[in-house]
Amino acid sequence: MRKRISTYQEDLIEALKDPREAAAYLSAAIEDGDREVFLLALRNVAEARGGMAALARRAHMNRESLYRMLSSRGNPEIKSILVLLSSMKLKVRIEPERKTARPAKRKTAAPAHAA
Repeated sequence: MRKRISTYQEDLIEALKDPREAAAYLSAAIEDGDREVFLLALRNVAEARGGMAALARRAHMNRESLYRMLSSRGNPEIKSILVLLSSMKLKVRIEPERKTARPAKRKTAAPAHAA
């Protein structure tokens, strides 16, 4: 009997069933700054959460509209994204950027006074 080898996509979908993994994955996708990357990530999380039809039902959306919205050419409104995330039991959180370490200030010698 041969052992079945899983694909990257199958492993990814399995991992995204964990809400923490899904949240980290979507956060990384949004930080990438590319709309298509984020929409692909949303599609992957939707698949892990039961598929597009199930997500459309939970979000009270039309399935075809959801497919269009999350397509590579989709341009969803923030309200739609928030509804989708909520239906997947996820939410958006805004945080301040991490501060980068500042270079240490150099001490300058006090000016010498003329005597």
